[in-house]
Amino acid sequence: MFQFIENGTVTSVQGFKAAGMHCGIKKRKKDLALIYSDVPCNAAGTFTLNKVKAAPILISKKIIENKNKVNAILVNSGNANACTGERGHNDALTLQDYCAAKLGVKPEEVLVSSTGVIGQLLPVEVILEGINKITGSLSCSGGKDAAEAILTTDLRLKSYALKIKLTSGEITIGGICKGSGMIMPNMATMLAFLTTDADIDQPLLQELLLSSVNKTFNKITVDGDTSTNDMVILLANGISGNSIQKDTDDYNLFLDGLNIISEEMAKSIIADGEGATKLIKVTINNAKTILDADTIAKSIANSPLVKTAFNGADANWGRIISAAGKSGADFNPLKTNIFFDDLPVILAGYKIVIDEEKASEILNKDNFSISLDLNEGDCSTTWWTCDFSKEYIKINANYRT
Repeated sequence: MFQFIENGTVTSVQGFKAAGMHCGIKKRKKDLALIYSDVPCNAAGTFTLNKVKAAPILISKKIIENKNKVNAILVNSGNANACTGERGHNDALTLQDYCAAKLGVKPEEVLVSSTGVIGQLLPVEVILEGINKITGSLSCSGGKDAAEAILTTDLRLKSYALKIKLTSGEITIGGICKGSGMIMPNMATMLAFLTTDADIDQPLLQELLLSSVNKTFNKITVDGDTSTNDMVILLANGISGNSIQKDTDDYNLFLDGLNIISEEMAKSIIADGEGATKLIKVTINNAKTILDADTIAKSIANSPLVKTAFNGADANWGRIISAAGKSGADFNPLKTNIFFDDLPVILAGYKIVIDEEKASEILNKDNFSISLDLNEGDCSTTWWTCDFSKEYIKINANYRT
C-alpha cells in the first residue's frame, strides 16, 4: 500500500521537474533551486510563526492564502533576505517576476523561498543570471540537485518519495527538505517542499498539510529556536487523474502516506542537527490532555541539560523529571514512570530501578527513545530531538564566518 522509492525526490512525481546550481551567493556550493510543474498546481503551505518574517515568507504566504494556482518554487540558500525592509521585499518580487517571465507563467504562480544569513541584501544581479541558467536546466532528474542547493549547515541530502496505492489507482508524493539548526516547532530554520500527482482541491490540500505538519514537522526540535524563513509547501498537479475527496478511504490513505513521508523528512532534519550524534525519540504517555503531553515533551526535548547528558551517555534521569516539572503541564511527578527504550529507570513514587550498565548501552546508541508514563489520563504524543555536542557551539559561533 505504501512503498518508498529508492533515492526518491520531488521529481519522482509525474509532471514535476527540478534543477539546482551554484549561482554565486555562496563561494562554491549550490545555492539556487527551482521546482516546476508542467501544469498549474493547487498549493498549500504552512509558515513560521516568528513575528520577524522574511520577505519571501510574506510573498508566498499571500499566494497560498489567495488560493492561487502555482507552477514553480524558486529557492535560494546562503542569504535569508530577512530584516531587509522594503528593499528586500522588492528584491524578492524582482526575482519572482523574472523567474515567472522565463517560465512563461504569471508572477503569482511562482512561490519564492530563501534561507541563510539574516540581515544581508540579496545579490540580485547574481541570482537573475542564475535564473537565466536554471530555467533552462529543469529536468526529471534534477531533484537531487535541487535538494542539494537548498542546504545551509546541513551535512546530508534530505529527499524522499512514496508511492501510495489508492482504491482508485496509484499516486506518488515526493519531497525535499533542509534544516539543521534553529529548529523548533511552529516551523524552524526549515524548508520542506512536497509534490504529488494526486488531484486535490486547494482547501482540502491545505487541511491535509496542516494535519500532517502538526504531527511531524511541528514535533521536532534541535535547539528551541524558531527562524524567520520557515515554510512547508505541498503542490498537487492532479496528473495521475486520481482524485482525493473528504471522508473517503483514499483521503485516509493519502493522509497516512503524507504523514509517513513527512515524519521521515522531519526525522532526517533532527538526525542532521548541528553537531548532533544521536537521534532521540521522546514519548509522553497517559497525560491528562494532548497539551500537557506536548508541553512536557517539548520541555524535555529542548533542555540543554538533558541534551548534553545524552551526548555523554549519562543516564541522568533527574534532569528529565526536572525538565518535565518545569514545563507548566498538569501532572503528578509521584505517579511518573521513566524508561530508556524498554528499560525502566524510575517507577511511581520515585522508585529507582535503573540498571546503570544497560542504561549506558542504550544511551551510547545513535538512535534511542525515552518515554514517560504519567498515569494521569489517556493522551500521548511523540517528539524527536537530538543531543548537544561541542560541535553545535562551534558551528554557531562561526556561522557568518
